[in-house]
Amino acid sequence: MALEQAEVYARRRARAMERMGAGSVGIWMAPPERVRNHDVDHPYRQTSELLYLSGCAEPEAVLVLCPDLSEGERSILFVRPRDTEREIWYGRRLGPARAREYYGVDTTYDINEIDQVILTLLGGAERLFLRMGLEPAQDQRALKWLEQVKRKRRNGVITPSQIIDPAQILDEMRLIKDPTEMTWMRKAAAINIAAHRAAMSAAQPEMYEYELAALLHYHYSRQGCTGTAYQSIVGGGDNATILHYTENQDPLKDGELVLIDAGCEWNYYASDITRTFPVNGRFSPQQRDVYTIVLNALDAAIAQCKPGNRIQDVHEAALRRLTEGLVALRVLEGDIDELIVARAYETFYMHRTSHWLGLDVHDAGGYHDAQGRPRILRPGMVLTVEPGLYFHAYHNVTTADPFQGIGIRIEDNILITENGYENLTLHTPRTPDEIEAACTS
Repeated sequence: MALEQAEVYARRRARAMERMGAGSVGIWMAPPERVRNHDVDHPYRQTSELLYLSGCAEPEAVLVLCPDLSEGERSILFVRPRDTEREIWYGRRLGPARAREYYGVDTTYDINEIDQVILTLLGGAERLFLRMGLEPAQDQRALKWLEQVKRKRRNGVITPSQIIDPAQILDEMRLIKDPTEMTWMRKAAAINIAAHRAAMSAAQPEMYEYELAALLHYHYSRQGCTGTAYQSIVGGGDNATILHYTENQDPLKDGELVLIDAGCEWNYYASDITRTFPVNGRFSPQQRDVYTIVLNALDAAIAQCKPGNRIQDVHEAALRRLTEGLVALRVLEGDIDELIVARAYETFYMHRTSHWLGLDVHDAGGYHDAQGRPRILRPGMVLTVEPGLYFHAYHNVTTADPFQGIGIRIEDNILITENGYENLTLHTPRTPDEIEAACTS
């Protein structure tokens, strides 16, 4: 790890400990490796909180933060020991000695020493920051530590009487991206833009959805991505009206649209782009009409992405344009405001317009403030804007028949800046003419 990266993680740990306060200890445990079948594991992905605080992607790692210890002793990382036989079979390990320098933490230990060392670290602490409920075995191990350290109370040692979810401090930190995170998210976006362009150029009738998915993943891997941000969605025709369609197994048909919702991770930071385009490279009049409505909704929603506005403003701007468009298509009838209040649009648009983006594709951070009001947008926040319209077979709405099988979603990634916003995915083809040009390039 480069020195400047190690310093970024050190600053995050310092901020986390400041928020934890005196009398606290924080523990972050890596999730276990998952068996796929027999002796084959699923690809490993570190928990985002541990990545955020250390950059350590190793299985079995445990990070402990102790604000009360002296400077130079407060961050402790437990990692797997060096093991020649295991490394021959499964790859190199840093081991405790090299991990200390590599990750820039104060102290490192062999993970096999944790049961002894952790009792010393917990002694004197009043509060334990620990996420529970994810891994029962880890919960039991932590509770065993607490039971053991409580025995020291008879000797006057203070021990933790509270277990606090660290999301209370880390979610707010992760919500505002630092310059390093912004750089990595721009890189993820740039790779994803190129992959989506390649898919548009390659698509043609009778190609299978999985072929486009494979092309996307090839571009991600070729550029050194740490993985996909989520399971890619490649839905042609009526499959595009299924919000989380991931089978990706059907042939693409002439005259239909294909919706691709796919993203990569760069240094574990996500990009999340959706584009919808004609399989044969040309929109039909009905497809272009619906696409234009969704694009107008996207533009109206992005225009609300500026400091001081609330995230609900983004959603409401999209809802109004979509509802106006449905009335223009004669799919809905009535007063726009009354239709919005009645949620008449939900038959054709059933999801929210935005979610936070970062280490997770649906990233940490609440959508409401302490008073229950929609959160105010601040510089450093990154969110998606993804309106859509879906006309699927479940509607049974006669007026929607001319648009049957049309599913369109358009999604960009927006960084809130001091003076407005930066569209990280702006250069993905987005207008009908740009889409058709990309499809026939």
